[in-house]
Amino acid sequence: MSQKIPNMLENTVAKIREMLDANSVIGDPITTADGVTIIPVSKVSVGFGGGGSDYVSKNENKQENPFGGGAFGGVKVTPIAFLIIKEGTVRMLPVAVPASTTADRIVEQVPDLLEQIASFIDSRTKKDAE
Repeated sequence: MSQKIPNMLENTVAKIREMLDANSVIGDPITTADGVTIIPVSKVSVGFGGGGSDYVSKNENKQENPFGGGAFGGVKVTPIAFLIIKEGTVRMLPVAVPASTTADRIVEQVPDLLEQIASFIDSRTKKDAE
């Protein structure tokens, strides 16, 4: 048994490595007709495990110490954001779970509100300068 479980886990990890690469986290860029580049960003979660045991066979025709065991693995890829590149500026557009409470909704809207206030102040400053 001493080498059978590690070998099963090594094979499982090797299969997971075949499925995943850097493009699983940072996706291939997509360029639109108007020159905007969109790059998907994902979170990858990996889990694996296994186990086994030697047992004594009561049948004389079988192996002296048969082994029973198994290994498993799983991969979950979750999109979390998109990087949007337009005219030399980069913006991150998160793919968030919808807010479940009023407080969460308010917190989500704070960055947009701050951006609108900054735009308003800039426009007022330009008007005053003219």
